[in-house]
Amino acid sequence: MGQVRQPRRAHARDGELGAAVERAQDGDETAFAVAYRIVQPGLLGYLRGIVGDDAEDVASDAWLEIARDLGRFKGDGAGFRGWTATIARHRALDHLRRQRVRPRAGGTEQDLLDLPGAHSTHDQALESLSTERALEMVRGLPRDQAEAVLLRVVVGLDGPAAARVLGKRPGAVRTAAHRGLKRLARQLGIGDEAEEGVTQGAHRALGKST
Repeated sequence: MGQVRQPRRAHARDGELGAAVERAQDGDETAFAVAYRIVQPGLLGYLRGIVGDDAEDVASDAWLEIARDLGRFKGDGAGFRGWTATIARHRALDHLRRQRVRPRAGGTEQDLLDLPGAHSTHDQALESLSTERALEMVRGLPRDQAEAVLLRVVVGLDGPAAARVLGKRPGAVRTAAHRGLKRLARQLGIGDEAEEGVTQGAHRALGKST
């Protein structure tokens, strides 16, 4: 059964990230700065997809909480990505509530869908998007699809980790990501015959700043 390929850039540094977090928990401020530099680009992209121009402020609030509670974290580099994304999501939802903006309800959980993987013309189309435009397009998706795409592609979480952040089943998150990526492809005017390359192309379009 097909699954979203993991963003190589996101996971290539998870060993370094895990080591930095461990040192930071022992009081090494330089190591905390290393962890911040690794995680922040993806986290900021995720928040831009939720709160738009207020992402920097929300990220600052999230990092204050991350620094405060760092000693409570247990896990590796990949786990730290998920933990920080959960904190950032809570701060983003708090921000939206303060603005009296009601997040759009997520879709109902559906049967598990296979996700695309092979290279195709979707790559070229999505590659042509600027990161800013791509994130703006993602913000136009239903919230469950937008968050699934952002967590999988921008933050670099696997299905189970993204599901934990969202409080949903992995199958529901994979379904939402699949639908979101297909909708982005349709917005670009790409036919279904090119569908299989959308995941790789979306990663490059959305992950340029990560």
